[in-house]
Amino acid sequence: MALPQFQAAPQFEEYVNATDLSAAVAALADGQGTPVAGGTDLWVQKELPGAVAGDRLVNIKNVPELKGIAAADGRIRIGALVTMTEILGDGRLKDAAPILAIAADRFASVQIRNAATIGGNVANASPAADMMPPLLCADAAVELAREEGGAISTREVTLSEFFTGPGRSVRESNELVAAVIVPIQPGRYAGFCKSGPRPALEIARVSMAITGEAAGGKLTNPRIAFGAVAPTPIRCTQTEALIDGKPLDDELIARALETMDGEISPIADHRASEWYRRHLARTYLEQELRHVRDG
Repeated sequence: MALPQFQAAPQFEEYVNATDLSAAVAALADGQGTPVAGGTDLWVQKELPGAVAGDRLVNIKNVPELKGIAAADGRIRIGALVTMTEILGDGRLKDAAPILAIAADRFASVQIRNAATIGGNVANASPAADMMPPLLCADAAVELAREEGGAISTREVTLSEFFTGPGRSVRESNELVAAVIVPIQPGRYAGFCKSGPRPALEIARVSMAITGEAAGGKLTNPRIAFGAVAPTPIRCTQTEALIDGKPLDDELIARALETMDGEISPIADHRASEWYRRHLARTYLEQELRHVRDG
């Protein structure tokens, strides 16, 4: 009987332990480095095409510039190495962007939350990444760092423009996700829904985040974002515009569900059928809009 054939894991030829941001971006400058911090995505996906950028493994876990949560100029900068556990426990984030803490509480298991970083969740660019719908609802931006002329150069990209396809983004192979930046928006309604075969440790069949200013049965300046229903995490901007500041009666909610259904494009795979993903998306949105309406 023939034995099953397994693909060998990639063999890194070089290891760099970066201890500051200059060393990290220098190790990635030729586009042949693969950064690793928590490693909760990389080690699972390392045999997939494109998961490993080059033959140099760059440990960024000890880079101080990528750590910590700081508030300034009406925004909060979340370092790329900040873990889900840190997001869950940070009081400033709970006040400024409560949707992030709500989603972090539903992220995998305690052990994985202790290791998984916000930078890795963004850089992985998975359509089903748990934190992407909440970050889209928080109007987040991604700070990218690279070496340029022997110095560190940074640029900001709004998260809504960051993703280009499953596992793909505008981040170049010589760039590092340095931070995620969210504006301070206290007092907004925040809802997060997620479905998987188990409550934790599974990739979401569908996830949804919703935020806005809730009052009088209306949701003003709403944000509605989904994961695992399109090639990238998406915001449903047409649905947002439809409900913005309007009384959420049964007729408007029904129209919102139809509008949202036209904005998503779920696939069928081993996790769920297209029909079931659409059903979940409609169920989650209806549930949250009724919560807002009923106070």
